Amino acid sequence: MKTQVVVNANAAAFAGEPRLIAEVRQSAVGADRVVVTRDLDELARAAAAMRADGVERVVLCGGDGTYMAGITALAATGLDRLPEVCLAPGGTVATVAKNLGTRLGLLETVRRATTASSRLAVIEHPTLRVSETGGVTRIGFIFGTGLVARFFQRYYQAGAGGHAAAAKIVARVFVGSFVSDAYSRSVLDPLPCKLSVDGRVLRPDAYSLVVSSVVRDLGLHMWVTHRAAEDPDRPHLVAAPLSARDLGPQAPRVLLGRRLRGEGCFDDLVAQFSVQFPDGGGPYVLDGELLLAETISVTAGPKVRFVS
Repeated sequence: MKTQVVVNANAAAFAGEPRLIAEVRQSAVGADRVVVTRDLDELARAAAAMRADGVERVVLCGGDGTYMAGITALAATGLDRLPEVCLAPGGTVATVAKNLGTRLGLLETVRRATTASSRLAVIEHPTLRVSETGGVTRIGFIFGTGLVARFFQRYYQAGAGGHAAAAKIVARVFVGSFVSDAYSRSVLDPLPCKLSVDGRVLRPDAYSLVVSSVVRDLGLHMWVTHRAAEDPDRPHLVAAPLSARDLGPQAPRVLLGRRLRGEGCFDDLVAQFSVQFPDGGGPYVLDGELLLAETISVTAGPKVRFVS
């Protein structure tokens, strides 16, 4: 099987340990090529070359944002059937990789995925197609705005310190929500936006949470999208217009994979939804990448074969 390894040199593991790229090369025992990329243009060129070469398996080394960018680049080449994809964890967290069966570290994952004798599990899994006004389209796994975007704003401001830093923010918001303190409100207060689902505009004009995902665990065992991947053609969408005092204390329900309670909450599988922000646009997150747009449309993306 023709296999290539793609390394995101900007991912956390490689930025902190430059020699790790050489170790990846040594671990990629059966790979036809190891490509190191540093920006989206290099990634796009690598994807085009892989199409031309007939690559059958791609090992993406990085974090969740790397996986999103890599699969987006592969899909943009126009292939009817994408190559198999292996997610090798090299970022701060590996939420998507863990959801899709990755249990080993970076080098061992690369070694197994590039060794012909390895017996690997292959699963076909849905993705999200996320399109902004103006034509920018990305293929990913976890979309969110409202508290999701505000959480990541604070996470990156604090230095993106992995699970411990994320848990600290969640704990502070959870405790503060019982008294509706300033910090919890800065994360949980409804964000002005218009939400349309399958052609129908929902009544609230501000949401504290909008999240859609094709994986169930959004990180830290938060099972908001507990029906993710139930129907590969209809992503799970959860939206809530609740105040900090009404939303924050429901964190234990999320950990148990239960529906949020409250007036105006939406929880269902959908064919398409869009989020429209007021003039100037608003923040949203796709697989940990903080982005800005005025209008975003989300549908099911291509089904991808993942190996682990």
